[in-house]
Amino acid sequence: MEIRNVLPLRGPNVWSRKPVLEVDVDLQERKGSLSSEWPGFNDRLVAWLPGIAEHPCRAAKDELFSKRLRAGTNAAEILGHVTMELQALAGAPVDFIETREMPEQGLYRVVVEFDNQQLVQACLSAARELLECAIFDRPFDLPAELGRLRELGDSVLLGPSTAAIVAAASARDIPSQRLNSGSLVQLGYGSKQHRVWTAETDRTSAIAESIAQDKDLTKVLLRAAGVPVPEGRPVVDETDAWAAACEVGVPVVVKPRDGNHGRGVFVDLNSRDEVVQAFGFALKQGSGVIVEKFAHGAEHRLLVVGDKVVAASRGEAAYVVGDGLSSIRELIELQLNSDPRRGDDYTSPLAKICPQDADLILQLQKQQLTIDAVPKSGARVLIQRSGNLAFDVTAQVHPEVADRAVQAAQAVGLDIAGLDVVVLNVARPLEEQGGVVVEVNAGPGLIMHLKPSNGPPQPVGEAIVDLLFPASETGRIPIACIAGTHGQDAVARLLEHMLRCGGIYTGLDCADGIYANGRRIAAGSSGVPSACPLLLNPRIDAMVFEVGTNGILREGLRFDRCDVAVVTSAGEADGSALPSSHPLERVSSALRLGIELVLPGGTAILNATESPVAEMASHCPGDVLFYAVDGAHPRLVEHRKAGKRVVFVREGQIVMADGPLETTLLKVADVSFASGETSTFQVDRLLAAVGAAWSLGVSPDKIARSLMKA
Repeated sequence: MEIRNVLPLRGPNVWSRKPVLEVDVDLQERKGSLSSEWPGFNDRLVAWLPGIAEHPCRAAKDELFSKRLRAGTNAAEILGHVTMELQALAGAPVDFIETREMPEQGLYRVVVEFDNQQLVQACLSAARELLECAIFDRPFDLPAELGRLRELGDSVLLGPSTAAIVAAASARDIPSQRLNSGSLVQLGYGSKQHRVWTAETDRTSAIAESIAQDKDLTKVLLRAAGVPVPEGRPVVDETDAWAAACEVGVPVVVKPRDGNHGRGVFVDLNSRDEVVQAFGFALKQGSGVIVEKFAHGAEHRLLVVGDKVVAASRGEAAYVVGDGLSSIRELIELQLNSDPRRGDDYTSPLAKICPQDADLILQLQKQQLTIDAVPKSGARVLIQRSGNLAFDVTAQVHPEVADRAVQAAQAVGLDIAGLDVVVLNVARPLEEQGGVVVEVNAGPGLIMHLKPSNGPPQPVGEAIVDLLFPASETGRIPIACIAGTHGQDAVARLLEHMLRCGGIYTGLDCADGIYANGRRIAAGSSGVPSACPLLLNPRIDAMVFEVGTNGILREGLRFDRCDVAVVTSAGEADGSALPSSHPLERVSSALRLGIELVLPGGTAILNATESPVAEMASHCPGDVLFYAVDGAHPRLVEHRKAGKRVVFVREGQIVMADGPLETTLLKVADVSFASGETSTFQVDRLLAAVGAAWSLGVSPDKIARSLMKA
């Protein structure tokens, strides 16, 4: 089996609305051979990858792939399914795959959806090796390969917090674009965009973040807002730390002044030795140390988004139980770290416990134990007093507790905050039970609310998206897609000109270059497949894309949906040769793609004089506007009778008609054509642009003024 060509289509394409990998596979000596003919192959494959048997098979009307295997299928189709299954096992499940036989005998095109290009290509390579091992009955170290792919997935996929926000945006049809290899994501386009980085947004104040890092300043501001906080103060050395402990009374908490993630926080300290030792550990985690009164109760994390508490988790202490044989170090591994909910990264709701952690060492010392001590059978040893924030209590939060949490976040100035609250019962007000807010965190983790150990997951991603985009907002700017084999460049330029003259700050992405409000900022197209820098520009209010068939087939589109899609023609292309490897129906699908992506409230602008173009009307989810020079063209007449819009020329004047209602725009002779001459082709293109501008809400007066000769 030889993989001849691998082509990533990163935007909507002729196969799928999601990114796909096009792979040309030459089966060589396996051409004409089916899986049912390879001794033991099916059993070996399903034993390695049981999930593959449950894949739906598009080629066989969505029957299960296990049936397809038993009946016999080619190695190219199997390669695609193995690639898809490996992606799922690596943490990136996808659901689209298609295999097409090419004109050359033994050559197949395999198309697999992907979330991350680097990961899918690694899965493709592993799938090829696994498939050959299954065919020839050779050993394959699947656990090692899956470990490598999962490690790669952890490094290249969005983290769970950001992924939850992106999924929530997608559910509301808000577009998203990843801006770097980390978790910086843009939601929305152009002037309607917002950016998020896990649980931080472009509304998150840098000043508020700095305040939240200074725990003493945070307490001052919270106390001023009437939010209960523990007594205490910053200390300068070990002696001062014990003095502060005596001032507030033991037990106390010792923690870094500007630490995070709970590192270096030591609680329930009662003696001078404990305070002094904790001071040394805490100082290593920050620029200073705070000593404050220990509050009795359970640790809780309340997530504030805007002016609401949208999720709450309770922490519980972690213990091991002695068996009379195992050391505490061994018991931690057997009874705690073996829990599948515990992991080494942020994707796990509970963190693994490190035997070398300073807080664990101090906790054991308080119990007169060491990490290698062997507890008696049945003896409970406290390992971790707090930090296991994975028990959902959202429904239990008292309204006054929620109000104090919101007050605390607002006092610091954060739009999204994680509040650490110590309280005996979160269903009762803080003040009546001595509860306190001990920390306000910027950029809080969401995993504890998305994957709690107990209780339902909370819609925190949805809450963040709703904060940025109220119900009436979609994050979209008007987008026009101009396609065809002739004239699309002229239509794109004319439309951009009309929009700009109408007072709209425009973007134009065309074969000649990229233009921001008429100023050329780059030669040629963006150079980045399925990405347009102008969609990242916060000044752009409307975008016009000229799209060529060749570009669609080789790259996909640079946007997900559009308000207007124009198709000027479907004849032989001007100059640009189409890829010979694509059958004609794919070329036709490429021209039609923009039409299929029109939003329900949008419009397709179609040339009524070309039947292949006009027949695309049935694929448009929105409205349709036909244009033709001759207003008596049968398609225009029928369209008007149905109460629809058309654009045409009558007695030398451009007419815009909405059913029986007509608006005369201006004389064709008064239009300022770049060449100075008027031709049927130019008028055709002018009518298409007028129809597109009209459909985007530009008034007839503004359209006419933008077209008149100086």
